[in-house]
Amino acid sequence: MLPHPVVSGAPREQWSSRAGFVLAAVGSAVGLGNMWRFPYLTAEHGGAAFVILYVGVTLAVGLPVLLAELAIGRGAQQSPVRALVHYGGRRWRPLGLVFVAAGFLILSYYSVIAGWALRYTGIALAGGFDAGIAERFAEISEGWDAFGFHLAIMAMTVGIVAGGVRAGIERTALVLMPTLFVLVCGLAVYAATLEGGAPGYEYYLSTDFGDLWSRDVLTQAAGQTFFSLSLGMGAMLTYGSYLGRDNHLPNEALLIAGADLAVAVIAGLVVFPLIFALGLAGAVGESTVGALFITLPQAFAGMGGVGRAVGAVFFAVLVVAALTSAISLLEVVVASAMDGLGWTRRRAALGLGGAIALLGVPPAFHIGVLDLMDKLANNVLLLGGGLALAVFAGWVMADPVAEVRVGAGGVRWFFLWRTLLRFAVPALLLFVLADAVPKTLTAVAAFF
Repeated sequence: MLPHPVVSGAPREQWSSRAGFVLAAVGSAVGLGNMWRFPYLTAEHGGAAFVILYVGVTLAVGLPVLLAELAIGRGAQQSPVRALVHYGGRRWRPLGLVFVAAGFLILSYYSVIAGWALRYTGIALAGGFDAGIAERFAEISEGWDAFGFHLAIMAMTVGIVAGGVRAGIERTALVLMPTLFVLVCGLAVYAATLEGGAPGYEYYLSTDFGDLWSRDVLTQAAGQTFFSLSLGMGAMLTYGSYLGRDNHLPNEALLIAGADLAVAVIAGLVVFPLIFALGLAGAVGESTVGALFITLPQAFAGMGGVGRAVGAVFFAVLVVAALTSAISLLEVVVASAMDGLGWTRRRAALGLGGAIALLGVPPAFHIGVLDLMDKLANNVLLLGGGLALAVFAGWVMADPVAEVRVGAGGVRWFFLWRTLLRFAVPALLLFVLADAVPKTLTAVAAFF
C-alpha cells in the first residue's frame, strides 16, 4: 500500500486542466537547447542517425526518469525535498536539496543567455542587424548590459511564478506555448522557400552511423536528453505534485517527450537552411553560443528588410522558450521553500528570485564563468541527479508501479519501466558520468 501524501495547512494548488499541465511541462522541456544545441549535435554526429540514437536514449532513459519524477511528485503531493523524504525517509533529503541547488544554479546563468535573446529581439525590432554584429557580441554578452537584461528576464520569471500555478504558470503556458509552436513552424516554412537552402538540409540530416559508436556522442545524447526534458533537477517532480489522481501519467510523459523532440527537430529545419542560403556555412563552428548569436544574426543582416522581421521572430521564439523553462526552474526553488519553510509563494518568489539574480552576476560579467557553470550543471548535477532518482524509484520506493497505474488503467508495459529504472538507466548513466565528470573537473582546473 502506498503511503498517504503529506498534508500541510493550506490546500495544495493544482492545474486547472490537462492542457494547462502538458503545455507548462512542455514549456519546461522546450528551451534554448532545442533551438540550437540539438540541431547542432545532429549535424555534427551522424545526422538522422543521431536522431535515432537520441530517440532511443529518450525512450530507454529519459522517459522512465520523467515518468518516475511525475509519479513521485503526484504521489507525495510535495516538492522535491519532502517528496523524497515521504517515500524514502530522511536519508534521501540531500538528493532533494541537490535538485533545488541545480535549479538555483542553472537559472542563474540560463537567464543571462535568455537576456541576450531579449536584447537581440530589441535590436531586430529597432532597426535590424548589421554586418558588425559579430564584433558587437562581446559587448552584448558581458558587462552591465548583459546584467540588465538578465535582471529583466528574472523579473518576468518572478512575476509569473509569484502569480501561482493556475493564474501565473498555467495561464502563461496556455498563451506562450501555442505561440511558440506557430512561430517555429512558420519559420521552418519560410526557410524552405529560400534559394540555396537545400545544402543546409543535407548538412543537418545526412546519415552517418560511424559516429554513433563514440562514447562522446552517447554522452552528448544523454546530456541533451536530461537538459532538454528538465530531468534530474526536480522540475517535473514539482509540476507532477500539482496533478490530480485522474491524470494518465504514461500518456502525459509521452506527450511531453514527443513535443520536446518535435520542436528540436523543426528548429534544425530553420537554422541550417538560413545559414546555408546566405552563404555562411563556413561560419558554423563548434560554439553553440557563437552560432546562435553571431552566425544567425549575420545571416539576418544579409537578408535586408526581410531579415529584420525574421530575426525578430526567431529571437522572440528564443525568449519564449527560455522564459517557460526559467519558470519551471524557479518553481522548484519556490515550491521547496513553501513546503519546507512555510514561506508564502510571494515571499519565496521575490526572495529566492532575487538571490538567483545576484548569483547571475559572475556569468553576466564573464562568459567563461557561464560556460563553466553550464558544464557543471549538465555533466554532473543533471546526470548525477537522474542516476540517483532512477535508483530511488527502482529500488527504494515500495511500489512505484502502483502510483503510475492510478488513472492509467490498461497500460501493460509497467514491468518494463521499472526494469529500465533498475538496470538500464543506472548502467548507461554510470557509463556517461565516467566520461563526463573527469572532463568537467579538467575544465574547472583549467579555468582556475
